[in-house]
Amino acid sequence: MTAAQRLSQVFGWAFVLVGLAGFAATGMDMTADHELAPKLFGIFPVNVVHNVVHLVFGLWGILGARAYGAARSFLLGAGLTYLVLAALGYVIPDGLGLVPLGGADIGLHLFLGLALLLSGMVTQRRDADVGRGAAV
Repeated sequence: MTAAQRLSQVFGWAFVLVGLAGFAATGMDMTADHELAPKLFGIFPVNVVHNVVHLVFGLWGILGARAYGAARSFLLGAGLTYLVLAALGYVIPDGLGLVPLGGADIGLHLFLGLALLLSGMVTQRRDADVGRGAAV
């Protein structure tokens, strides 16, 4: 397994766990206002849509871990997506009435976006060749 595949797998399972923990914190609450929404770990505003998004990203990461290209695509795609979500948190903190994006989520989304994007950028194709026994 390449570094990209392992990172995709780790991030994927982390997203699944956060999504499930979010349901424990929110139940079926749909509050989109980041100040009123239930807080995961008492800090991060979440609702049902937010939790489902975490589960979807988790499944994407887990399934992406099956191949180098898919894993790298997950890391880069999810990283860019989370950077956009961080920016949207400043502009539209209630996610157009669908999902809380403001508050502490802005910093978390920024950190996740950078971590995912950088992970995708530093994992080289060479890692995949080593896993197949090819000369590098």
